[in-house]
Amino acid sequence: MKKILVTGNAGFIGFHVAKRLMKMRYHVIGFDDVNAYYDQKLKKARLDILRKTAKKYKVKYHFIKRNLSDEKAVKKCFAKNKFDTVIHLAAQAGVRYSVYKPINYLKSNIIGFFNILECSRKYKIRHLIFGSSSSVYGSQKKYPVSEKNNTDLPLSFYAATKKSNEVMAHSYSNIYKLPCTGLRFFTVYGPFGRPDMALFKFTQQILKGKKIKLFNKGNHIRDFTFIDDAVSGILSVLKKTPKGKILFS
Repeated sequence: MKKILVTGNAGFIGFHVAKRLMKMRYHVIGFDDVNAYYDQKLKKARLDILRKTAKKYKVKYHFIKRNLSDEKAVKKCFAKNKFDTVIHLAAQAGVRYSVYKPINYLKSNIIGFFNILECSRKYKIRHLIFGSSSSVYGSQKKYPVSEKNNTDLPLSFYAATKKSNEVMAHSYSNIYKLPCTGLRFFTVYGPFGRPDMALFKFTQQILKGKKIKLFNKGNHIRDFTFIDDAVSGILSVLKKTPKGKILFS
């Protein structure tokens, strides 16, 4: 059985990816700092399910509770385990939160991603798959958007860190021939989802009999992606290693 590193496996998307990989009989190493951006009880519940899933399918699962900005911890993780593939989904999420705590985004999304890139290069990872965001498109006026759209003007610091990840990965792919695939997620929702997202906030307000807060007076539309579809998209590129260039989807 192959061993895969899944960063952010206590998070929403990372949890579902790790769970699906175990069902596919992969050994999973999880890496997450389980921070307090939202209720840690939810994150711990996800981790409990992953432990039970590993036992059910008789695969190995090891969890490392560290922040990716911890260079020594990341290097130790790579040195100890012989990964074939890295699925990097750990990141400080949230557009509005980046206005108040930009330092958290610098540490997790920039420094943390650099540590992943450097170790992936050093330990000759076959394929680095990483999560980007639809936020990189900024204030696009033409829809639907395309991977070919210009993404040079992000509107939030969160989006700026995600755009930086893409540029950093592109340079490593070019210089060191590190195969990378970047995936721009569009508002993923579903079971065990993030409570800071609109659908959960709306539900909470409805249950409390309170008004729902709409931004921009409700004059906007948004596409959502169900978690199972997002996971299928991630796993579909597992065996599609890019040759000579970075891919964005």
